[in-house]
Amino acid sequence: MKRTVEEVKHLLQIIDDENDERFQEIMKDERKSVQQLVQRWYKQKEKEKREQQRFSEMLRHEKSLYAQGIRYIAGVDEVGRGPLAGPVVAAAVILPSDVYLPGLNDSKKLSESKREELFEQIQDVALAIGVGVVSAKEIDEINIYEATKKAMMKAVNKLAIQPDHLLIDAMQLPLLIPQTSIIKGDANSVSIAASSIIAKVTRDRMMKKLGEQYPNYGFEKHMGYGTKEHLQAIETYGVTPEHRKSFAPVREMIK
Repeated sequence: MKRTVEEVKHLLQIIDDENDERFQEIMKDERKSVQQLVQRWYKQKEKEKREQQRFSEMLRHEKSLYAQGIRYIAGVDEVGRGPLAGPVVAAAVILPSDVYLPGLNDSKKLSESKREELFEQIQDVALAIGVGVVSAKEIDEINIYEATKKAMMKAVNKLAIQPDHLLIDAMQLPLLIPQTSIIKGDANSVSIAASSIIAKVTRDRMMKKLGEQYPNYGFEKHMGYGTKEHLQAIETYGVTPEHRKSFAPVREMIK
């Protein structure tokens, strides 16, 4: 008895190999709707293969270190250097060597829903996660570059496992741990991409809470960046304790 189109659709969701007997049987089914499902199956498998290749390419720095006998690699990244308000947040993440997180990428290239989804997946699989936060007040005291370094060092020091090596997005840290600075690291290293997502989602959630605390400023929308709406709000309502008073647009608006 011939399978219904719905049954074929369900089967194709669980079949991984075109040599599977059930797949061979489906291939012989001449119904147009079934053949369309088969074509879709091939397209999906091709997409999955490309994603695996991309992910493997993003693992090249980690693989090189694993080959040298290095066990615990922490990716380190930060978010929030540019905004006029809110903290700078850094994360350090140690992933297992056999990790596979499809869709993992630089947090800036992902939608909010995809970041949230990956945030949960990273939390589930990571061997250790550390987060470092430096407030707007402290950014004003020590400058944004030093604040970024401080947030990163805080994140590394909060890891439950001592890392053997750090992969850092375009930074060097004054720590005794061997480290590699990678330009555009969040797009070129799985560990750094994971840390960029942890840092971004953590900071966005903090900014949404600040949005509730200061409802006139729209922090939950622009995350503290200098949008037209944000600058207008500062002009109208003044500067909050969460604003970076050393940053030019804010500094000039202080009355």
